[in-house]
Amino acid sequence: MPTTARSVLFHEIGGPDVFTVEETVLPAPGPDEVLVRIEALGLNRAEAMLRSGTYFYQPTLPGARNGYEAAGVVTAAGPEVTAFAPGDLVLSAANFRLDTHGVYGDHVLLPQSALVPRPAGLDAVTAAAVWLTYTTAYGALVERGRLAAGQRVLITGASSGVGTAAIQVARRAGAVPIATTRTEDKRQALLDLGAEHVVVTGREEVTEATRRVTGGRGADIVLDAIGGPYLRELGPAAAEDALFISYGWLSERPTELPMQWPLTVHGYNNLILTGSPEGRRRAARYLAAGLADGSLRPVIGEVFDGLERMADAHRLMESNTHTGKIVVRV
Repeated sequence: MPTTARSVLFHEIGGPDVFTVEETVLPAPGPDEVLVRIEALGLNRAEAMLRSGTYFYQPTLPGARNGYEAAGVVTAAGPEVTAFAPGDLVLSAANFRLDTHGVYGDHVLLPQSALVPRPAGLDAVTAAAVWLTYTTAYGALVERGRLAAGQRVLITGASSGVGTAAIQVARRAGAVPIATTRTEDKRQALLDLGAEHVVVTGREEVTEATRRVTGGRGADIVLDAIGGPYLRELGPAAAEDALFISYGWLSERPTELPMQWPLTVHGYNNLILTGSPEGRRRAARYLAAGLADGSLRPVIGEVFDGLERMADAHRLMESNTHTGKIVVRV
């Protein structure tokens, strides 16, 4: 039977105030669909970009949904669903179009391919902070970057959800994470997470600092969330034959390639990993192992209570004053 849900929608492009909480009616699950009661939502920069019209696709308006990442409980499943049953604890797999399947709400209807089991022992708030951040860092660095012990990894925007996850993923591989952040007040938190070195870009020049801490060699891998002209500026910080992995577009300006050739530039999209069943299984195994042995420790920046606080949560995300993941408890 249909379910009445409270959903966060937006009807125009703009700032956080365009969000509204509205009653929507979700039909009974189709043959391959699962109805999930949402317990907590993890925010991602892509969602602010979609809302403001700067993502790599434009939302279909009016009535666009939003949200990649949620922890919840299955309440109903279609007759062809074999992977999940009512009562199962799940995470959204963040492998769908945001404006049509976004998970900001108290109930959502998703295909079973858009869900993964929740790692054992995690409460909803922590669970909402793990999937997309860690799978992005794992997929980019380990699967695509072939990260090896001893390599130096320069991580830009390191206080973000993916940035904090990347520090831990690098450490888990025996690599040396070098983190960048814009302000001094985040230095100690990044060191506590496992960064070997922290470059405060408001006070230090990234190239000089990276060359200094790597004995003049430079970084073997650069994991960049910013793009734009900044990617080119990172060129002198890289070692010969370095790998640049660009996964974000925090800069709205065109991305410029570094000219310190030879090097490889890879544009990473996490659907490379989470778009296939086998990729999701590999990611889930990695995440479960890291959570179990303590090498992966989700960082929660702040928790907001209630869907009505979504605009406040987005304002915090855009302020760049937090470290780790912002979570909205439903």
